[in-house]
Amino acid sequence: MIVDTPRGCRGDIVRKKFNVSGMTCAACESHIDKSVKKLAGVRDINVSLLTNSMIVDYDESVLSDESIKAAVASGGYHADEAVSAAPDAMAKVEKSMRKRLIWSVIFFIPLLYVSMGAMIGLPLPAFLSGAVHPLINAILQASLTLPIVVLNGHYFTNGFKRLWKRAPNMDSLIAVGSSAALAYGLFAVVMIAIALHNGDAGMAESYHMNLYFESAGAILTLVTVGKYLESLSKGKTGAAIAKLIDLAPKTAIVLVAGKETIVPAEALRIGDLILVKPGTRIPADGVIVDGASTVDESAVTGEAMPVDKTVGDTVVAATFNATGAFVFRAERVGAETTLSRIVRLVEEAASSKAPIAKLADKISGVFVPVVIVIALVAFTVWMLVGQTFAFSLSIGITVLVISCPCALGLATPVAIMVGTGKGAENGILIKSAESLEITHRIDTVVLDKTGTVTAGKPAVASVIPISGVTEAEVLAIAAALEVRSEHPIARAILAAAEGFTIPVAEGFQSLSGMGVTAIVDGIDCQIGNLAMMTSIGVDPSIFATTAGQLAAAGETPVFVARAAKPLGIIAIADPLKPGSIRAISRFRALGIRTILLTGDNKATAETVRRETGIDEVFAEVLPEGKEEVIQRLQKEGHIVAMIGDGINDAIALTRADVGIAIGAGTDVAIEAADIILVKNDLNDAVTAVQLSKKTIANVKMNLFWAFFYNVIGIPIAAGVFYAWLGFKLDPTLGSLAMSFSSVSVVLNALRLKTFRPRLEPINQ
Repeated sequence: MIVDTPRGCRGDIVRKKFNVSGMTCAACESHIDKSVKKLAGVRDINVSLLTNSMIVDYDESVLSDESIKAAVASGGYHADEAVSAAPDAMAKVEKSMRKRLIWSVIFFIPLLYVSMGAMIGLPLPAFLSGAVHPLINAILQASLTLPIVVLNGHYFTNGFKRLWKRAPNMDSLIAVGSSAALAYGLFAVVMIAIALHNGDAGMAESYHMNLYFESAGAILTLVTVGKYLESLSKGKTGAAIAKLIDLAPKTAIVLVAGKETIVPAEALRIGDLILVKPGTRIPADGVIVDGASTVDESAVTGEAMPVDKTVGDTVVAATFNATGAFVFRAERVGAETTLSRIVRLVEEAASSKAPIAKLADKISGVFVPVVIVIALVAFTVWMLVGQTFAFSLSIGITVLVISCPCALGLATPVAIMVGTGKGAENGILIKSAESLEITHRIDTVVLDKTGTVTAGKPAVASVIPISGVTEAEVLAIAAALEVRSEHPIARAILAAAEGFTIPVAEGFQSLSGMGVTAIVDGIDCQIGNLAMMTSIGVDPSIFATTAGQLAAAGETPVFVARAAKPLGIIAIADPLKPGSIRAISRFRALGIRTILLTGDNKATAETVRRETGIDEVFAEVLPEGKEEVIQRLQKEGHIVAMIGDGINDAIALTRADVGIAIGAGTDVAIEAADIILVKNDLNDAVTAVQLSKKTIANVKMNLFWAFFYNVIGIPIAAGVFYAWLGFKLDPTLGSLAMSFSSVSVVLNALRLKTFRPRLEPINQ
């Protein structure tokens, strides 16, 4: 069971997920939604037919789980605490449905042959022919229909139960329609027997021509065909979640007193030392304490290139250890691992409702009662205009079975589920259907600088030696002086000097706020800022021009001296991430304006803007100032996305219409965001926009066809064209059309599985 505090909620508001059984169509969703929303303390609810689940945000001090379950039960459904459905349990349900379908078809085919074969010239033994022995033929049709009715009895028990509780659903339409056809067929058998007993062959033939047993059989069989195909298709929509769950290893090797012990993965505890051998998956999140390896993290990040890992590096559950063996200390286990959190986010997003779905939900809530009324009105009107009872009944049955609330109900959730699943495959975690929908309307993207557009780590941009000194000399001396320092600039210099011969330094002395001095090869050497150079007697004017140019370019100059004489300048900068320039060009190609919003100085911010092609920059902005910029843009009518990675971005991420957190950022930023980019790549933000546009376009297409199908199908079934064209839809064709409409909506949504991000060329 998911127990969480929803974003923006405080106090006793909790979020819990329940499994709901008994739902068959969108009307079921609507009835459960209304029942639970009436309860005091409910903040929000999302009911999903697609995942047979319900997520409720409610005040735990006011409302209990049992009250929520009781509200669900009042409509004839059942709710319990959510647990992941075991694959074998799901397979068992599918196997049962397949078995029921096969036997229904086995009885339906001969029923169709016996009832309609003669009409198309198919041979039939004389003693079975309706023309010769109508009573025997009618009894045979009834005998073939009744097993189909028994096999699919759940439509009747569920349908009439919902009708009795004044919460009719699609099962109610099927139950009423097929019951009417079956009841009239049995009545016709009795009337044929009476007619033959009285010697009235004409009356017997008249009733035999309108038995409708094949309609009852067709309704139940074809709806079951549609439901089975729909379940197979819906199963594919959750493939991304299933793949993620399957990645988690079932066991782990724990080191206890130096001995290897195999334990179930769910038994792992924080602090356990876990051995990971080559060719196996990592069972928890943690930090390597011994050994090294190459790890394939594509399952979680979507990044194809393996990553080298050594002592001190973090590892993530479900990623694949490709080469060496290592030991790591568990820091997150079970439901708290990165994988489990990803699965939870994807499941919640798939179960949530996008604003675009509200219209379909409203219609679905009244759809079934309205259809029943239309069927009764159509039956009555045709009776009043002089048509036979059999004709009018056929019209009423066809209206009931052609109507499809499922097509409306599935139009949005299947596309949302496939879209969020596809996002997860690409390292893009979308927290809700609402954020997915809003993302397609974004026209302005606000970007933090450090860690978002830039790498967030200082690096040596250039080395500028004085005349007669080489770059290698400057770097070697600088590295010797910084070898003991943990300062980020020191680490950048040491990284740049890797591979050089670094002399030994001694007599280190750190001068607070200025730099470091030490003796290298018997000579006093210094590294630091201009104040350091001035303190040792170096004329600052020597550096003035170059230092000014570096500062204007957004780079930090570090000065190196030996024997009170300048050696050169090392320029330190926060380099752009490799994909930043491409990402900005891709945003531009989508017609999206980009703004750099940073607390850094104006010169540095302007340099980043110029190098990347960002449209506008706001520099030297405090965290609360970032929120003000977002608000101002929103008041101007812009739909704003904020992309950031730090604690100082959390306020702006929450204020924006869509908050996008870089995956390598802080937990605070990730919790505040609507979308998380696991790969720490700005290009994935562009891909998220593209995916959103594709998904919402798919939703709109699904909704159009679902509305179009019902708006056109119901009047045709009611016989509005019969008076002019003589065309009347048969109940069998009506049930076939209903099944096809649901399946077609799901299949259309599955097209999203072919989504591939477009990487437009960089046009600078």
